[in-house]
Amino acid sequence: MAAVGMGQQWVLVEMVQAFYEAPAYHLILEGILILWIIRLLFSKTYKLQERSDLTPKEKEELIEEWQPEPLVPPVSKDHPALNYNVVSGPPSHTIIVNGKECINFASFNFLGLLDNERVKNAAQASLTKYGVGTCGPRGFYGTFDVHLELEERLAKFMGTEEAIIYSYGFVTIASAIPAYSKRGDIVFVDEAACFAIQKGLQASRSNLKLFRHNDMGDLERLLKEQEIEDQKNPRKACVTRRFIVVEGLYINTGNICPLPELVKLKYKYKVRIFLEESLSFGVLGEHGRGVTEHFGINMDDIDLISANMENSLASIGGFCCGRTFVVDHQRLSGQGYCFSASLPPLLAAAAIEALNIMEENPELFQILRDKCKRIHKALQGITGLRVVGESLSPALHLQLKESTGSRENDMKLLNKIVDYCMNRGIALTQARYLEKEEKCLQPPSVRVVVTVEQTVQELDKAASLIREAAESVLN
Repeated sequence: MAAVGMGQQWVLVEMVQAFYEAPAYHLILEGILILWIIRLLFSKTYKLQERSDLTPKEKEELIEEWQPEPLVPPVSKDHPALNYNVVSGPPSHTIIVNGKECINFASFNFLGLLDNERVKNAAQASLTKYGVGTCGPRGFYGTFDVHLELEERLAKFMGTEEAIIYSYGFVTIASAIPAYSKRGDIVFVDEAACFAIQKGLQASRSNLKLFRHNDMGDLERLLKEQEIEDQKNPRKACVTRRFIVVEGLYINTGNICPLPELVKLKYKYKVRIFLEESLSFGVLGEHGRGVTEHFGINMDDIDLISANMENSLASIGGFCCGRTFVVDHQRLSGQGYCFSASLPPLLAAAAIEALNIMEENPELFQILRDKCKRIHKALQGITGLRVVGESLSPALHLQLKESTGSRENDMKLLNKIVDYCMNRGIALTQARYLEKEEKCLQPPSVRVVVTVEQTVQELDKAASLIREAAESVLN
């Protein structure tokens, strides 16, 4: 018995000694746990109230009172999207809008090929041979010989190894981005990027870092910050891909991207460049090859180039071009390529003939540039309006110098200018945006589009009429 008593006394001594030697945080944690257990033991218990069933009459009353939320938000009947202008005939040099013939300063028919006889004859011959559509994606009996010919011609024209065509222009870059950039990857994108790029980035679920429009200092700041983050976790950095996504000529601003500086940053910070050239293809460069030719940049310095065929080529669809192993990946992962019916052969044939005309008539691009410079100069100094865009851009924006404070009122003022010009034979349009979905919504603007078909007299008339309209509406 004495031995047992001594053993218990010894255990008690060890417990007291352990209590004194234990870390303070350990004692605090155990004390909190003990207090919490005591609280649970002595706290009152509550019984859930029994549910009372409603009578049939009460149920009917509740159902009658319930108002479901609308499927879509209410839209005013005078919304521009619901009151569109109706075009009769081809939107070429002249356009018939709501029964009135006007000179077309609204359509992106930069090289005037939309109503070209050679292009139409090529499309008609293809229609006779192949029929109207394809009724199948490229992997399911939707690949025609004319598709392969167009891809080969585009790759040769752009000076790349391979090209791939899509049946819809918008979906080209929107499919290309998520084919390469995935969740966890990092994309540095210009805040003025077009909506197709934004949708592609959204589908990729990548981490986005927006830099100020054409601000290479701001882009480098973001790249440096990311470099510091990568040093904290080298293992993660090794498997994270980084991309810079820009437009050659921005549709929302009419500005040319500083591609030489972008290429320097690419090699300095080890990122990839995706270049969207829908507006610059067939416009910039001695032979219309886009911003790469404009700056004399080697095609190997750009990882992927995309463009639509709906502007300069006056067809439908789009294409991507680059190295073979890069482009071929889209044939397996480009959603718009894999799941959409392929481009109708008649449109592929039209695009090929348009390419032939571009190659045979390189003077078209100089003519277009001269006309762009002329109207850019003529639009300077208009009362209440400022010109947004570079002198080489065939799509310029006219924005209010001073906003009314309301986007809706700004748009109404600009629409009056458009109507004023329309009633006097000049067709213009406002730039349209999905306001609730844009990452960085641009200010309202009137867009002025230049083509090779417009004469010097028509350019001067348009500039003079816009000046007259601004003075009438804004004063």
